Amino acid sequence: MKATQYVARKPDEHGFIDYPEAEHQVWNTLITRQMKVIEGRACQEYFDGIEQLALPHDRIPQLDEINKVLQATTGWSVARVPALIPFQTFFELLASQQFPVATFIRTPEELDYLQEPDIFHEIFGHCPLLTNPWFAEFTHTYGKLGLKATREERVYLARLYWMTIEFGLVETSQGKRIYGGGILSSPKETVYCLSGEPEHQPFDPLEAMRTPYRIDILQPLYFVLPDLKRLFDLAHEDIMALVHQGMQLGLHAPKFPPKQAA
Repeated sequence: MKATQYVARKPDEHGFIDYPEAEHQVWNTLITRQMKVIEGRACQEYFDGIEQLALPHDRIPQLDEINKVLQATTGWSVARVPALIPFQTFFELLASQQFPVATFIRTPEELDYLQEPDIFHEIFGHCPLLTNPWFAEFTHTYGKLGLKATREERVYLARLYWMTIEFGLVETSQGKRIYGGGILSSPKETVYCLSGEPEHQPFDPLEAMRTPYRIDILQPLYFVLPDLKRLFDLAHEDIMALVHQGMQLGLHAPKFPPKQAA
């Protein structure tokens, strides 16, 4: 785990987190901007979730507000965590249908990108689709598998997560649309991923697991689901058999240059 400059805010005895006004303003800037950018780009299931969550624009939402909606739709909830958590904790939470949310928000200086997942990324990027039973089922299964996996197996599972839940696209009758939370919380990547620049491949879980990625660049390749139900179907397939197949076959050559040493 890398160090982080961010510190998650703690709730009072009633579970209320008191954010300073400057942080509410950052939230307002982020959500107002991103709601415009995702028009015509995010998938309908995501917009359905946005409508159900009814996220405020003028302030950072409280976790209890999110939980009421998630529990009523799919039985999920969010769990307050520090800025960065170990893989083990991450899998434990997902396996118990809790999605980790770090209760800090990025600074104005890192408005467009930060490596640590903040509350905007987690709530705006991921929580809308956790109202969808197909997406929720896959995320739950993923957590249960990760909990039992070895360290090497987890690396392959991590690539599957990256290429789906974080940076996945889906085919629709209107064309390709976004469902990955890593894209949906990034104005630049939201536009870029559907442009003619990156490569698009039909989703194949084995190929996704064998595809290297970097977290600090725009992705050179996106996998496209035929529909969101494909995630639900995948949750009921033998994902670990695919992991072991991927481990035998090894990784594809990266589609990006090596990271320059600092």
